[in-house]
Amino acid sequence: MESKEEELLDESNAANKQNSSSCQLIKATTEQLPQEISGSDVRKVSPAALAYLGDAVYELHMRMFYLLPPQRVEAYHRLVVAQVRAETQAKILRSLTPYLRDTELEIVRRGRNAATKSPKRLEREIYQQATSLETLIGYLYLTDSQRLTELLQKLQLEKP
Repeated sequence: MESKEEELLDESNAANKQNSSSCQLIKATTEQLPQEISGSDVRKVSPAALAYLGDAVYELHMRMFYLLPPQRVEAYHRLVVAQVRAETQAKILRSLTPYLRDTELEIVRRGRNAATKSPKRLEREIYQQATSLETLIGYLYLTDSQRLTELLQKLQLEKP
């Protein structure tokens, strides 16, 4: 019969093996993801698809920003939701516009034109601006991650 210490050690080793295989799976999956793609290839992607991707990238950025200092999950959620609201995204797009290059302004225009149907609670213009920001973020995520980082660092975010 094994001692409790040996049982705990065996359980710990099993957990480490499982974590290691999970890490290997994640690494293999992310290595299969396309890195940056050419501008001509990304132009084949619809603005709605770019906005879909940009929405996820933007929310992940906000979650990572508010991760420290440690808080309750409800507090994280409240902080992130405040930043991913369409009204806030529209305001952020307006603050970033002076820094945008011509090609980025063209992507913003494409995103605005693609946002044709807005939710009832929102003004159409606000929804279009929010979608434009998400489209830009999706585009930069695929084509120029360094530029995306540069623009996201210009946001005037405050820690709680």
